[in-house]
Amino acid sequence: MRPFLSLLTTVLMTTGAVFGTEDPLIFISAFADGEKGAIHAFTFDSKNGALNPLHRTADIQNPFFLAISPDHHFLYAINAEKFGDPGDEFVRAYAIEGRNGNLRKLNEQSARGTGSCYLDVDATGRMVVVANYFSGSVAALPVGKDGALGEVATFIQHHGSSINPDRQKGPNAHSIVMSPDNRFALAADLGIDKIMNYRVDASAATLTANEAQPFVKLQPGSGPRHLTFHPNGRAVYVINELKNTVTYFGYDKATGSLTELQTTSTLPAEFTGTSHCADLKITPDGRFLFGTNRGHDSIAVYRIAEDGKLTLNAIQPSHGKGPQNLLITPDGQWLLCANMPGNTVIVFKIDTASGQIQAAGEPLSMPMPSCIRWLP
Repeated sequence: MRPFLSLLTTVLMTTGAVFGTEDPLIFISAFADGEKGAIHAFTFDSKNGALNPLHRTADIQNPFFLAISPDHHFLYAINAEKFGDPGDEFVRAYAIEGRNGNLRKLNEQSARGTGSCYLDVDATGRMVVVANYFSGSVAALPVGKDGALGEVATFIQHHGSSINPDRQKGPNAHSIVMSPDNRFALAADLGIDKIMNYRVDASAATLTANEAQPFVKLQPGSGPRHLTFHPNGRAVYVINELKNTVTYFGYDKATGSLTELQTTSTLPAEFTGTSHCADLKITPDGRFLFGTNRGHDSIAVYRIAEDGKLTLNAIQPSHGKGPQNLLITPDGQWLLCANMPGNTVIVFKIDTASGQIQAAGEPLSMPMPSCIRWLP
């Protein structure tokens, strides 16, 4: 295992030296407070999958989730002095300065909630949306031409509960994702077993209930966590943390409505332990879907049929405890996995014919990696 704070790494972090500007950048958040909380920048070697430490931005605490603007000039991050405490958490804006991994703070604004755990940026770069887990709400913040954030323009409090007495006593918004055409936003709420459906006006940073379908309800006790759109824009896949399943919905581009078509397990039939799903990603060609199991500590690999339905190909080890977040490189060749409680990041080579994955080298050590983002 490569020690993260090697002498070379320390020098590079201090000087901001560049490994090679032709390489893409990877930003990974360390979900920790105090000195361990940071946003780490790496160059990524697309030939062998190596992550080379470049810079560490340490003026932030508990940066659970990250998002990058569509023009690649700005990065947004959760900033929480004490994650989940009663006071509001914050969304922070940074300018990405050149290719050395440096982040320059622009400003931050209240997220209007606690347990802020997900960010997305609309296709125009004019609006950032945030999901607040503990307080069960979503919000939208306007973005200025300089990348700085305005105060929350839309705040929506979710309501309700579901059948799990330990995890679903109230709303727990776990993600909010913009549709490919930028007309809708879908928010997965674990606590109420619903996907909330919003119309979007990015020019005013507003979210309003989609009158065609304000929400869709999943099987009680599912606990929807993250969701993603298929590259063809005609399907949405939701990973359910509590039931350890993936649900496939048909998606109507005209109305933004969802129709449930399939739900399938992420775990082997013989497994009897405790496990909870976290993240899912689809290859750019739309052929394979990967989902993480925390507890079983594995990655479920599915083939996506022409009709959008899933067939489980394999369940492969995540090579670390608690696989939290995934990233697939735009060429579809590599899968990066943040094993948050295991304090490692692992890079897998993807077999583009079968979807099988194989670790490329040893895991990289870093404290509590929670979110991975790509800068071409």
